[in-house]
Amino acid sequence: MDTRFFVAWIEEAARLVRLQREHLTELDAAIGDADHGTNLDRGFTEVRQAFADQPPDTPAQALLSAGATLIRRVGGASGPLYGSVFRQMGRSLDDPVTLAGFAVAFETGVVAVERLGKTAPGDKTMVDALAPASRELARAVRDGVGAREAFERAARAAEQGARATIPLRARKGRASYLGERSIGHEDPGAASSALIVAALAAVA
Repeated sequence: MDTRFFVAWIEEAARLVRLQREHLTELDAAIGDADHGTNLDRGFTEVRQAFADQPPDTPAQALLSAGATLIRRVGGASGPLYGSVFRQMGRSLDDPVTLAGFAVAFETGVVAVERLGKTAPGDKTMVDALAPASRELARAVRDGVGAREAFERAARAAEQGARATIPLRARKGRASYLGERSIGHEDPGAASSALIVAALAAVA
């Protein structure tokens, strides 16, 4: 996995977020501020511009640039949270990047989000999609499968994790203020996280 792979991953994530922008905003309208899709689309657009202005030379630079841009440009909590994922991954990557190294870096990104948001699986947040994806990546490494199958497994796990937030009561974030009324709605952060993991599978 070289620099082109990581740039392609971020650009595919940007494309999927753009395609699903209205859906993400509708999800957020039910239990949040109704701006998740709009904010995330704007942030990833800025990331693509940052890549155009200063093309990254390494996978780590690509992730660090993406993370820093999302933190600066995305409003609300999602900017710092997504930015932390990418920045921590960038700090943790070894060069050259192997699937095993990617899986470890991805896990460190998930841990960074859990610490920053003080969240855990089951809280009805983006962690409910990212944590299953991370576990599936680690399992794929142990199974000795290739990157394509590993990322496809992770994407399925993330999507299932996002859908599993529907019956949950939110315990963190703005949605937690709704109490029982948060039940029955998919978490928008989990949904967008699943898109970002799906972008990995698409690029692979």
